[in-house]
Amino acid sequence: MSSTFLYGEGKLTVSIALDLVNGTKKGILSERTKEIIVRGGQHVNKIVENGSTVYGINTGFGILANTRISKEDTKTLQEKILQSHSVGVGNKVAPQVAKLMLISKVHALAKGYSGVQLSTLERIIWHIDNNCIPVVPEKGSVGASGDLAPLAHLFLPLIGLGVMQCKTQNDSWQEVSVLSIFKQYQLSSLQLGPKEGLALINGTQFILAFATVGVDRFFKCLELADWVGAMSLEALMGSVSPFDARLHELRPFEGCQLVAQRLKKLLQGSPILKSHKDCDRVQDPYSLRCMPQVHGASRNAWLHLKELVEIELNAVTDNPIVFNENESISGGNFHGQPLALPLDYACFAAAELGNISDRRTYLLLEGKWGLPTLLMEKVGLDSGFMIPQYTTAALVTENKTLCFPASADSVPTSLGQEDHVSMGSISGRKFNQVIDNLEYILSIEMLVAAQALEFRRPLKSSSLIEHMHALIRSKIEFAKEDRVFALDIEQAATLFRDPVFFQSCCQQSEVNGVELNKGFAPFTHY
Repeated sequence: MSSTFLYGEGKLTVSIALDLVNGTKKGILSERTKEIIVRGGQHVNKIVENGSTVYGINTGFGILANTRISKEDTKTLQEKILQSHSVGVGNKVAPQVAKLMLISKVHALAKGYSGVQLSTLERIIWHIDNNCIPVVPEKGSVGASGDLAPLAHLFLPLIGLGVMQCKTQNDSWQEVSVLSIFKQYQLSSLQLGPKEGLALINGTQFILAFATVGVDRFFKCLELADWVGAMSLEALMGSVSPFDARLHELRPFEGCQLVAQRLKKLLQGSPILKSHKDCDRVQDPYSLRCMPQVHGASRNAWLHLKELVEIELNAVTDNPIVFNENESISGGNFHGQPLALPLDYACFAAAELGNISDRRTYLLLEGKWGLPTLLMEKVGLDSGFMIPQYTTAALVTENKTLCFPASADSVPTSLGQEDHVSMGSISGRKFNQVIDNLEYILSIEMLVAAQALEFRRPLKSSSLIEHMHALIRSKIEFAKEDRVFALDIEQAATLFRDPVFFQSCCQQSEVNGVELNKGFAPFTHY
C-alpha cells in the first residue's frame, strides 16, 4: 500500500483518513491537482474583475447576500468572515478530530471548485504535516451553511489569529499561540483571496470528522461485543443453536447473518458447550439468544453510516460551486442532513448494543445455572460484582437520554434566510458520547464474564474465548473478595480500547484458521 495519498484525486476512505491523522500516510498535491487549484482561483479572480455578482465573492453572507461588496473590499470581506463566524463555545475538540477536519477540507478544496489559492492549501497541509492543529470549540454549529463556527476557528491561524495545539516529542499536545508558531517556523499571515474565507468555512467537515472517528470506534465495539457476548454465553452455559446459519437464511439480514456466523465460530470446539449438549433447558433469555438480531441490526446501521461517510469524504460541500469564470451555482451542498440522519440512527444502534450487554451482565449475577450469586463464593460481607452492574445501568440510561435525534430539530438562523438546518454537528458529538459509554458497558461485561467463566473450571471454553480470557487475566486478577472495582473497570476499559488487544484477538482467530467474517466483506473493510 502506498504511503502517500493524493489530495483531490485519490479516494478517501475512513481508514485512509485515519492513516493521515496518525501519520502513517502522507497527503500530497500532485502537479496536475496544483494546476486545477490555480485554475479555480483564476476563475474567481476573473469574476471579480468582470464585476459579475456572485454570492460570497462580492456579496455579503447569509441574509446579507443582496448586499454588494466593492472590488476593493472583496479580500477584506474574507478575513472578516473568519473573525465574525468564530463564535464557538465549550470544550475544545480532540486534536485528532480537528486534524481530520483539516484533512477532509484539503481534499474537498483540492478538487478545484472553490477558487482557493494554492498557497492557502499548502499552508493547511503544513499544519497537518507538522501537527500544529488549531483549537476548535465543540459547540456552535447548526450543521448547515457548513459547520460555520468550528471551521472559522479552524482557519483563524491562517490570518494570524486563534490558538493552536502542537504535538510534542512525547506525543502529548501543548497549546501555543499562533504568533509563537509563526516566529518559530518563520511563517506569516496569509492574504486571503476573494471567496477563500467562505470556501474555508462552508462545508460539513466538523460533522464528517466526528462521523469518521465514530465509524472506526463503533466498528471495534461491534467486533469485540461478539467476543464478550460469546464469553458471557459460555459462562451461562447457553446454546449455540440460535446461531444456526439455516435459521438466519430465512430472514437474511446480512448483519444478523454475520453475527450468527461469528458467534458460532468463536465457540467452535468448546468443551463447555459439549458438557451441556443434552441439558433440559429449552430456551435462553433474549440477551443471549437474540445476539445475532440485536448485534446484527447495529452492524447494519454501522454499514449504512460508513457508506455515507465515505461518500461525504470525497464530496465538495462548498457554496457557491465555481465551475468556471462564467458559471457558478449557489446551492446547498453544505447542508448536513445526509450525515445527520444516519448519525442519529447509528447513535441508537450503539446505545442498543450497550443495552443488551447490560442485560447479559445482569444475568451473570443472578446465581443461576451453577454460578454463585454475584460471582463470589461468599457474599454478605462481600457484595461481589453487584455494583459494577449499577454502573452499566446508569450508562445505559444516560445513552437513552442521548438518543433524542438532533436531526429531528431545526432552528432558523440568519434572520430566516437559513430556515432549515440539520443540527448534524450535535448528532456527531452525541454519537461519540454514546460510544464513550458503550466502551465502558462492554468493558464491565467483559470483566464480569471473565470472572464467571472461571467458575466453570476445570472445563474450558473454545481456544478463541480462552485467548481473550488470558489477555484479561494478564491485567486483572480473579476477585476472591471485594476490592475497589473502579480500578478494575478502568483497567478493563483501557484494555478494551487498546488497539493491541483488538489486534491480538483478530490475529488469534487467524492463527486458529477461523475466518470470523468470511463472506461479509462490506462489514469488515473501511
